Amino acid sequence: MTTQNTATTRASLLPPKNGNLITVLNIDGGGIRGIIPGVILQYLESELQALDGPDARLADYFDVISGTSTGGLITVMLTAPGADNRPLYAAKDIVQFYKDNSPKIFPQIGGPFAGFIKLLKTLVGPKYNGKYLKTLVTDLLGSTKLSQTLTNVVIPTFDIKDMQPVIFSSFQVSREPSLDAQLSDICIGTSAAPTYLPAHYFQNGDREFNLIDGGIAANNPSLVAIGEVTRQVLKSDPNFPAITPLDYGRYLLISIGTGTQKQTPKFDAKKAAKWGVIGWLINQGSAPLIDAFTQASADLVVMHNNVVFEALNSVDSYIRIQDDALTGDLASTDLSTKENLDSLEKVGGVLLDNPLSRVNTDTGVVEPVPDGGTNREALKRLADRLSTERKLRESNCSDGGVLE
Repeated sequence: MTTQNTATTRASLLPPKNGNLITVLNIDGGGIRGIIPGVILQYLESELQALDGPDARLADYFDVISGTSTGGLITVMLTAPGADNRPLYAAKDIVQFYKDNSPKIFPQIGGPFAGFIKLLKTLVGPKYNGKYLKTLVTDLLGSTKLSQTLTNVVIPTFDIKDMQPVIFSSFQVSREPSLDAQLSDICIGTSAAPTYLPAHYFQNGDREFNLIDGGIAANNPSLVAIGEVTRQVLKSDPNFPAITPLDYGRYLLISIGTGTQKQTPKFDAKKAAKWGVIGWLINQGSAPLIDAFTQASADLVVMHNNVVFEALNSVDSYIRIQDDALTGDLASTDLSTKENLDSLEKVGGVLLDNPLSRVNTDTGVVEPVPDGGTNREALKRLADRLSTERKLRESNCSDGGVLE
């Protein structure tokens, strides 16, 4: 790591002031459905490796990687330093990580009384005890802190005691040292989905944190990440070019969802009007209250990003890859059977070859982009731009290396 006291100077990537773009990668929350962005990210990293060699990693190309819940876990996997000060995981390892560990994080209950037992567990406490997840990330990450990630990260959580979002942002560490928490605590906190996993308490310095799933605040945290960059620009961070805060022409944003359930008339006002606490928390195999929170916030962010990038004629610099037609078990956040995990991997592969799509800002309907090709082709185009940007920064840097 460098010794310069700014969040944006990192070992993997020269700062944006040396190039033309500010590059952002975003990964939504979604439990076991993190397998879907895992497939997408593996393809993107493979394209970068084809251009720049087998050692290329996503952290080498993005100024910021943001993620919520399972997306926060992936963010840390891609940016936490390993023994060689390179990313702990390559993108190609993400899917297998989920296949190996999801059945232990979300152990399934079988037998004729499985439904009753699950309901009973939900009534008296979280569906899963979270012990395996806590041990897993603690063993993997040790005492590694937020300030040690190989590129800047933004991971939202929600403090249930203070009733306000807590954003673990590399950019804020120098201003708020209490946010320089261990990555293991951040991962556990952002993943603590109500009714599924227990809330997470820890203390860092003189500050206490009482955290639940970041999806309560921002299941799609791409807008939060851009907001963090905007704050740096406004504060005249020397690592960023002197641009107007909303110059979206300088951003390159890749936002990847974990899939959403196909919109069918599952519930309506007549049904919801009769629900009590149980009805809102568990109904037809889902948690309507939590689903509504996470889906609504994610959809609003997608709409906002589309409006802004369109208004500033920068649509080619923003892609959103999302499957909004998941059905049955595929829409679950915790059904960790081998069959379902394998099926989610296939969904990711199919999604790569689906047409590049964008929300129509007039109708709110997702439509194929004319002449946009497939998601695979769009990612290949953006990989070329990312590689070019990295090379430009290196050539513009006076000594060709990391700024000291």
